Amino acid sequence: MIRAATENDVPEIRAMIRELAAYERAVEQARATEEQLREALFGAQPAAYALVAEDEPTGGPVGYALWFPRFSTWTGTRGMHLEDLYVRPDARGGGHGRALLAALAAHCLRNGFERFEWSVLAWNDPAIGFYRSLGAEFLDEWRICRLTGGPLKELAAGS
Repeated sequence: MIRAATENDVPEIRAMIRELAAYERAVEQARATEEQLREALFGAQPAAYALVAEDEPTGGPVGYALWFPRFSTWTGTRGMHLEDLYVRPDARGGGHGRALLAALAAHCLRNGFERFEWSVLAWNDPAIGFYRSLGAEFLDEWRICRLTGGPLKELAAGS
């Protein structure tokens, strides 16, 4: 079953974020606290939204998807950026990932979002194969750019 996350899900979402970060070999970078996630997802001005996948027999959370809206100046429409998609290893192959993505795709269509986009690590062959099986288009000509830490501060100092 797929459902909207609630504030009560925050500890489990945080735990799954850490599990995802460990899988992606970057657990030290997953610093978000429960308080930060609670504010981001359920504060007065949410920065993001989340769905939870539950195991049918137990009702326990086995995965989540966290997304936020974006805007395209080319299409003049909103879109969706999927920040995280994670299904716990013991629940993989049970259709939870596909169900999470299908729920998000349906949200896009209901709300006039023309684009549903996300990133995947180049070495994550299982995820890449899964996304290809859904018909996802890989935009090889685009590169993600990021400023953090010192370079971000240095650029800001010039404003």
